Amino acid sequence: MVRLLRSCTGMLLVWMLVTAHAHANMGADESESSNPNYQEGKKALAAQDWKKAIGLLTQAVQSEPGNSDAHSLLGYAYRKSGNLDASFAQYGEALKLDPSNRHAHEYVGEAYLMVDNLPKAEQHLAELQRLCSPIPCEELKELKRAVDAYKAAKKK
Repeated sequence: MVRLLRSCTGMLLVWMLVTAHAHANMGADESESSNPNYQEGKKALAAQDWKKAIGLLTQAVQSEPGNSDAHSLLGYAYRKSGNLDASFAQYGEALKLDPSNRHAHEYVGEAYLMVDNLPKAEQHLAELQRLCSPIPCEELKELKRAVDAYKAAKKK
């Protein structure tokens, strides 16, 4: 009976940790801004129309300058279009507004790999490890995959 009680207590503790982590990170994903430029910008990103996404998301951050996710997505669009300077500026703003923005950490880490700055990418990977503990998040997995691929390519 004591063994059963300990087992149930252990399962309850795990469930509580998982639930607490999920609730703590509900706001850490991209917000669902009702701003039409933000919504249309996300659609343009999905269609890989970087120029359109940049225009729409620029308007979104102008009307909602405190929206960390909009800055992060604008940085992503700039990075995908090849404008790394603008990309870094937007990621910096996103992280200034919300230091726990997991998407911004992933995206800026990937940008640092593009400019051969592995130490900075690893700093953002470490921050994601902290933010996504005890349950790894998708952003952590993606940046880890990118860092590992970068290191493997450098060994060749």
